[in-house]
Amino acid sequence: MKIKLLIPALLSFVSIVALPARAAETRCGWLYNPTPANWFLTDRAGNWTISVQGGYQARGMNFLPNIDSRQFVKTNGNYGYGCACLSVTPNRKQMRITEIKSGKGLPLSTCQRDRNLPKKP
Repeated sequence: MKIKLLIPALLSFVSIVALPARAAETRCGWLYNPTPANWFLTDRAGNWTISVQGGYQARGMNFLPNIDSRQFVKTNGNYGYGCACLSVTPNRKQMRITEIKSGKGLPLSTCQRDRNLPKKP
């Protein structure tokens, strides 16, 4: 009899402890690296902070894509911007990317044609 009472309590505990992880979202837009360790993504929802020099840094920075040099616009030495899609976990309230799961560089024309993105980064 005690086992019958224990099972529902145990299942309730397991469901509380084993909360599902937040699902990754795909966000595509302008990927900026204006200066060392500063990374931002501008998509249709706005400007997302990925990393700030000496401060905030998303997990998974090693998953940022290597953008083809022909698809990267240099604006400050070796720094600049390109077009990319990232699979991320965002914090919408703070407009931060908390984790990068993967990324892929896209042709500049993809972002240039997207009416939901600013025309000039």
